[in-house]
Amino acid sequence: MREPTTQERRARLVRRHLLAPAGRVLSVAAVTEALAALHSSDPSTVFLSVRARTDGLHPEEIERELYDERTVLRMLGMRRTLFVVPRSARPFVQAACADAIAARERKRLESALAATPGIVDPRAWLLEAEAAALDAVNAAGEAATAEVVRAVPLLATKIQLGVGRWASQPSAGSRVLPLLAAQGKLLRGRPRGSWISSQYRWASTRAWLGEDQEPVAAPDATAALVRGWLRANGPGTELDLRWWTGLTARATRAALAAVDAVAVRLEGCSGLGFVLPDDLEPVGGAEPAAALLPTLDATTMAWKERDWYLGPHGAMLFDRN
Repeated sequence: MREPTTQERRARLVRRHLLAPAGRVLSVAAVTEALAALHSSDPSTVFLSVRARTDGLHPEEIERELYDERTVLRMLGMRRTLFVVPRSARPFVQAACADAIAARERKRLESALAATPGIVDPRAWLLEAEAAALDAVNAAGEAATAEVVRAVPLLATKIQLGVGRWASQPSAGSRVLPLLAAQGKLLRGRPRGSWISSQYRWASTRAWLGEDQEPVAAPDATAALVRGWLRANGPGTELDLRWWTGLTARATRAALAAVDAVAVRLEGCSGLGFVLPDDLEPVGGAEPAAALLPTLDATTMAWKERDWYLGPHGAMLFDRN
């Protein structure tokens, strides 16, 4: 059984995450494909992660790929987190992660609607609201949540969330539109404001892409997701994979078997790691280099177990969350 050293794992990280000057690429799509996905819950992270791995792409050039060329897409995915993913990966992330998220969010929203005065049949009410919201977005082409709520009075309904000090009454639209996105019916388009804004306009997925992407069966999608993670981050442990994907242990193990992942021993680690079957060759060292990475960068967020590259500094850089 192969036993990649910590030094080799670090060399893989530097090379595959495009952190050395010689590894820089030319586009947002190339960065995203190399890393499998970019975290987007902090909007500036996308721009700074790309900037660290390319030769001087400016925000306007990054925006062009995101919103005009649309080579990459922003969507809810792993661990119910917002990501930027390659356009070709959207059906896999949808089937492997977003569909399950949408089912949970729908159940939660129907419960909130049931507690809202005046709503007798939460399921029927939500179906009507979803249809009206989709019609409004299609009519506008792109629209922010507030604009859709103004166009559809039903979505201005205040729904009851939480109890006691945690109680709130947001508009139904602020919950219905993200639910439609989780179902894959809407995508987050250009933000309202600058590139650091997190308030996005909504667009119909079909209209934004200009095509219908074929749905993927969940087991195939999960295998594709795990294959992409291993290609970017292997070797990694089952715990790493489960943490990054948000998959159950059973689904993770099934996906590892589906991609014929090979177990390896990891230096200084009690558990086994996994790599793809065509990725067993040793990787040579990389020249010393430094990269300035932003909050939630895809490198620091790729693994749950980080001691092999953080050494004794982990406790100063990461809290328990």
